[in-house]
Amino acid sequence: MTLSRSGDSLFLRGLSIECIIGFIEWERRIKQTVVIDLELPVDCRGAALADEVAHTLDYKRLAKRVIAFVEASEFRLVETLAHRTALLVLEEFGVEWVRLTLNKPGAIRSSRDVGVTIERTRADLASKGPQ
Repeated sequence: MTLSRSGDSLFLRGLSIECIIGFIEWERRIKQTVVIDLELPVDCRGAALADEVAHTLDYKRLAKRVIAFVEASEFRLVETLAHRTALLVLEEFGVEWVRLTLNKPGAIRSSRDVGVTIERTRADLASKGPQ
């Protein structure tokens, strides 16, 4: 996977969100914290020259949309939540690819967190299957 033609990318790290996640019965009854990191290709030259958010990806809008999606979700697996969130970002923000890390702190005793890191491209939108 390559960065934007300019080599620039935008990242959002440590987005902490409460949601229903897990397959064990007690996990289905309470909200748990997941932490998401995102990286997306963005050519920063136009924004740097214009000094206007309209010339780049608005990371505040990105954060709000991901938060809303994750808070409303009730997936059983972190893999599913990560995949669906990545597809949402590709579809709604028009980027060529997204790298997403999703951590579930405290999921395993004696471990700080567990999770997945995935990369998805626009090609994955064509094969996303049922939602």
